[in-house]
Amino acid sequence: MNKAVRASCQPDQRQAALAARRNRKMAASANAYVRGSTTRFYAWLGQSDRCTVPDGPEVWICGDCHVGNLGPVASADGELEIQIRDLDQTVIGNPAHDLIRLGLSLAMAARGSDLPGVTTAHVLEHMMEGYAAAFTQPDGAGDGHTDMPKAVRLVMRKAAGRSWRNLADERIEGVAPVIPLGRRFWPLEPSERAAIDALFGTEELRALATALRGRDDGADVRVVDAAYWRKGCSSLGQLRFAVLVAVEGRKGRLRHCLMDIKEAIAAAAPRYADSGMPRDNARRVVEGARNLSPFLGERMVAARLLDRAVFVRELLPQDLKLQIEQLTREEAVEVARFLTTVVGRAHARQMDPATGASWLAELQRNSSRSLDAPSWLWSSIVELVGAHEQAYLEHCRRYAMETDAA
Repeated sequence: MNKAVRASCQPDQRQAALAARRNRKMAASANAYVRGSTTRFYAWLGQSDRCTVPDGPEVWICGDCHVGNLGPVASADGELEIQIRDLDQTVIGNPAHDLIRLGLSLAMAARGSDLPGVTTAHVLEHMMEGYAAAFTQPDGAGDGHTDMPKAVRLVMRKAAGRSWRNLADERIEGVAPVIPLGRRFWPLEPSERAAIDALFGTEELRALATALRGRDDGADVRVVDAAYWRKGCSSLGQLRFAVLVAVEGRKGRLRHCLMDIKEAIAAAAPRYADSGMPRDNARRVVEGARNLSPFLGERMVAARLLDRAVFVRELLPQDLKLQIEQLTREEAVEVARFLTTVVGRAHARQMDPATGASWLAELQRNSSRSLDAPSWLWSSIVELVGAHEQAYLEHCRRYAMETDAA
């Protein structure tokens, strides 16, 4: 057995290893802590008594709308847009929650860039401008490179130039038809591998693997390799598998693709009662994606694996997350306006014009003379920034103590 395999994590060691990694990642910075604390975000928001958040119309919301969950997303036909790229927490709920979550993320990014507090005030003002613009522009208008902030435009250019080789080098360390076991990929139980093989033997998964432009709809599909995937903070306690699939092309030539299987669990984001949302969590995630992020939603399938709800999607080279750690004042307000327009379009396409106009009017209630942003948004961000700063420092203290003890 080589060193990489020996260094990988056995099935009975997964949860301890994932918990340690999550704690380490969340201790890296206050912004990283915000990204990894969705459940706490809604707990804090639910306990808030300093402001009244407006109740918006019943639409699908992201539920975890921070900067890292937006980025370039490719369609099955090869188009590319900035869309929401993580829908684990999606529910039919209050669209104001997406605005608060994104505002908190942008405020923490501004603090991480050592920008003055007045910049956060300008960020919130430009957020509301961008959100309102989404309701007046045609769907998709303004997504071109001309109106993108430089930081976003650079990521889009990188995404547009990527190929399967880039994805394979990045994810599985080369184009060889094997998933290398080691720090990122861990061995499967025999029952897990058998269940994955059976899943990809279904017509629904075969159709997903052949859905991209240039692939034969009737092509044969087979699993080449599979492994447990240690990926992100949200994998703790959940199934997460990487599956390398071969799709037979013309003249018997094989084309490989990388599939991501992720368990869907109950969302922390509050939902509207009697909204008609699917009870199955995987179907909820897929339906939310199709409404909020059509490019991603058309590439996802809900399924059952080992008696758990999972959703499956093909990873494409063009799918990238926005990683904006350092911002100037000008970049902060430009990024805030642009990203909130993206979120606004995701909400607006689910509303008729009258509902959209009524919602915009409701958002602007209780605006102050000194700040061109509603007081409920400002108060929420101020309260949540303080709560997250305190919780982050407590997390770092506990993490340091655990590390010393180990």
